[in-house]
Amino acid sequence: MKIRRANKDDIDGLNILLYQVHGVHVNGRPDIFKKGEKKFSDEELKKLLKDDTKPIFVATDENNNILGHCFCVFREVKNDKSLCDRKVLYIDDLCVDKNIRNSGIGKKLYEYVLNFAKENNFTSITLDVWNFNENALKFYEKIGFLPLKTLMEKQI
Repeated sequence: MKIRRANKDDIDGLNILLYQVHGVHVNGRPDIFKKGEKKFSDEELKKLLKDDTKPIFVATDENNNILGHCFCVFREVKNDKSLCDRKVLYIDDLCVDKNIRNSGIGKKLYEYVLNFAKENNFTSITLDVWNFNENALKFYEKIGFLPLKTLMEKQI
């Protein structure tokens, strides 16, 4: 397995995983997520792939098939009136192909991203996870993530 930055040749493989992630979200909250869609269009992916502040990392096999991906976003707080300066690497989307989950690929992909964050002087890594996604919650807790804040909802 190799982990590297994604490129335009990876769009088809990224789409497979984006549909898988979206399917989990549709199953968990069909009142929020539209069936049959994905988070990014091909045009949006092309723009993201060119944006150095939004790196996408992929884990690939020996045939360059995508096994997993991690979409990241640089977030920085500087000279804020009430917040301390911080350089945060936000994980926007992390997915391992549903057919090979629990094989250690997600952990290796995260460790690669963690090393990237350390090498680039980030102060922390953050992410959002839906409460219905118990597998993701367990995974993130297992690799050391702790709750930072809670977004509450009251349906009316």
